[in-house]
Amino acid sequence: MDESALTRRRLLQLAGAAAGMSAATACTPFPPFPAPVPLPGYTRPTAAPGPGGPPRVVVRTGQFDSAYRPGVTTHWSLAAPHQRDGAQLPLVPLAVFLHGLGSSHGFLLEGLAAHEVLQGHMDGGGTPFAIAAVDGGDTWWHARRDGSDTQSMLVREFIPFLGGEGFDLGRIGLFGLSMGGFGALLLASQARLPGIRAVAAMSPAVWADYDARMESAFDSPADFAVNDVFALRPRLAAIPKRIDCGTDDELAATVRDYVSALPGRVEGGFQPGGHDSVYWRSVLPEVLSFLGRNLG
Repeated sequence: MDESALTRRRLLQLAGAAAGMSAATACTPFPPFPAPVPLPGYTRPTAAPGPGGPPRVVVRTGQFDSAYRPGVTTHWSLAAPHQRDGAQLPLVPLAVFLHGLGSSHGFLLEGLAAHEVLQGHMDGGGTPFAIAAVDGGDTWWHARRDGSDTQSMLVREFIPFLGGEGFDLGRIGLFGLSMGGFGALLLASQARLPGIRAVAAMSPAVWADYDARMESAFDSPADFAVNDVFALRPRLAAIPKRIDCGTDDELAATVRDYVSALPGRVEGGFQPGGHDSVYWRSVLPEVLSFLGRNLG
């Protein structure tokens, strides 16, 4: 087996590295859509009298039946800024997180504790915005021949639902890791959401060309060509972008290749770390700061 083929297969394995970390999430019961509940390990803030002070993060979860994921219940998580009297801040921007292979919406808050990072961001004077995640299965966030289409689920169902909840769909950020990093870059490149103001990818699982061993990510060479993030790089010229990857991550070489020809400024970089939650947690504060600056 040549080195490049081995690398491609290893990339598929790495894209699912977070699966074991989120196993508990997959077994967690959720309330009917869209009732709010606190997640395990999160204490809902109590209302404080009078104005003043930074907004407080409140977490909700829910579920729905998607026309683009037939036969599957789709769960979601949301962490949003509220005033100190308990009311949700009106028309705040929104950043949508795309999870990795074998993972779920729950990894955003349970694996990354992103609600705590968001609170720290706002406590430090950063722009208030909401973060949300939704189940995408192992579809690689694009239409598949089995009839699923999680990118359309995002564009036509989940994000419009969040708009109806009072978030500003004219100021949308995308961020994700591994498979979800690929998905975030793909969606930002395909111009299906006119409100996208920024995209960030942590350890994105990206390829420069197709290989038959990619059947879990792409159905065919034609499917790869339609969703080729390398070929789509020029479409990101006007979008603020941040890409991070650990120097010990086996994805580092292909991520460097991808970044090398991205047009315009690219924030982020290659820091010590691997393809794991320790690394992702280490860069998440800067990722949310980047999103806040560009969504404000």
